[in-house]
Amino acid sequence: MKQIKAVLILIITSLISVSAVALDRTKIVDDANHVTPLLIGQQVPDIHLWDTEGKPFRLLEKVKQKPTILLFYRGGWCPFCNAQLSQIQEIESELVEMGYQLLAVSPDTPDELVQTSETRNLSYELVSDFQLAATRGFGLAFHIDDGYAGKIEELGGKAAKAEGDSQSTLPVPAVFILDKQGMIQFEYINPNYKVRIESELLLAAAKVALGQNK
Repeated sequence: MKQIKAVLILIITSLISVSAVALDRTKIVDDANHVTPLLIGQQVPDIHLWDTEGKPFRLLEKVKQKPTILLFYRGGWCPFCNAQLSQIQEIESELVEMGYQLLAVSPDTPDELVQTSETRNLSYELVSDFQLAATRGFGLAFHIDDGYAGKIEELGGKAAKAEGDSQSTLPVPAVFILDKQGMIQFEYINPNYKVRIESELLLAAAKVALGQNK
């Protein structure tokens, strides 16, 4: 168990460098490599998100129900995200058996979430962050240029913009494991959107996180 914890910490710290000083994590940066995400041991923000029916809910109220696997993905237009969503579906039953609920968050609208869920045959919950409150609150937001936004439209999607911001924004793909108090027990964040957490690592981290809370 100690070896697993050590490996997880090494992987996390090697993926992204974060300053220990107080930071404005809600700031939207201009490079995915410069995001400053929330850290293990910190509490997640109590923000509004939307379900597939367009109904708002508070994140911490949802998290109080069960330990949570919180996945941030770029949108249903992204082939790498779709591959990850399907990969998570394959281990969903194991995570649920452990006692977890799964929430997959993206800037997609509720209608777009429904399409993604039906196309990928997903049984866990997709959540809309179309106002980018979660993307910014977790310190994952970065700007993309108009050219990239155009490519997203070619793939059938539409990049979101924060209120008052002329530039489009995406989240850095990430996975957080939260306890029922909303404290982060594990995180995997990689600015390289082509690289996602392996199922074996996520399952191992999920087991370790439960052990820490007993």
